[in-house]
Amino acid sequence: METTHRVFVGDSRDLSAVADESVELVVTSPPYPMIEMWDDLFTELDPAIDDALAAGDGYEAFEAMHAQLGRVWDELERVLVDGGIACVNVGDATRSVDGSFRVYPNHARVLEAFEDRGFEPLPDVLWRKPANSAAKFMGSGMIPPNAYVTLEHEYILVFRKGAESREFEPKADRRYEAAYFWEERNRWFTDVWTEVRGELQAIDEPADDDLRERSAAYPLEIPYRLICMYSAYGDTVLDPFWGTGTTTLAAMCTGRNSVGSELEAAFLEVFDEHVDDVPALSRSIGRARLERHEEFVERRRDEGKGFEYEADYYETPVVTKMERGLRLREVSGIDEIDDGYRVDHAPLALE
Repeated sequence: METTHRVFVGDSRDLSAVADESVELVVTSPPYPMIEMWDDLFTELDPAIDDALAAGDGYEAFEAMHAQLGRVWDELERVLVDGGIACVNVGDATRSVDGSFRVYPNHARVLEAFEDRGFEPLPDVLWRKPANSAAKFMGSGMIPPNAYVTLEHEYILVFRKGAESREFEPKADRRYEAAYFWEERNRWFTDVWTEVRGELQAIDEPADDDLRERSAAYPLEIPYRLICMYSAYGDTVLDPFWGTGTTTLAAMCTGRNSVGSELEAAFLEVFDEHVDDVPALSRSIGRARLERHEEFVERRRDEGKGFEYEADYYETPVVTKMERGLRLREVSGIDEIDDGYRVDHAPLALE
């Protein structure tokens, strides 16, 4: 199996390099409005944002920032197939503007924007970020009532383009081989994720501190799960806010095609430096999934529960009939092409 992974340096408000209805899944994390590290970027897109902040009008700045994101959402509506899924990782912001402290609900504003474009909202996910500080509040310390809880979670908002789910040809191998284990389904499809950090290894982050901060990359586990949950082998995944390429990395490891758009060419250079690590990474991820399944099998048997089915490609029992055809892939080769990479995939080799 072969996949392609294209990355364009440019403005994600214009994805003209991506054809209409050519993408099955979007997985992305945009810059969060009203987070100060993104002020300069949003001001470059619309100078009126800086004027609003200088005037102490946080709400006007907030709306103007989301208006710029809205131009990207317009492009996603165009490039997604009917029934395609968009997963948007976004966090709310807390900020004092002109002496007034408040929360800016980015997740609610993104939800409204997608609904306005005719997308159907699906149940979302909260994932809790690892906390680096013991402080669990902001404000007046131990004296009520002027303290505020900290924001330690982000949202993964999930939308479907149109009212109908995608259709596949009967018994499509690329869909059934992309199945996940029963216990993975139970863990991935819960609406609160608390253990996403560190579960999967990732390629090195940028050495440059400023570049690393601007990437605002989410853990590899997040796009990896979402791609497994909402796409089949051979589908195309788009990330219009590519950053360090975490979504492309996950797409390579899961046997999907990908497209990315990124303003800063420096991020592509970082990815290029570590792309040779992807085959080993994909192999370790696949083997880790099998090892976790074997641990689940042992626990289930210890509880006195049996299995009705056997996997077709692995010497292991599975809980449901739909898991029988599950077949993990690993990256067996990568070649650079003009605008990205061509990747060869093989069935996961067992030790």
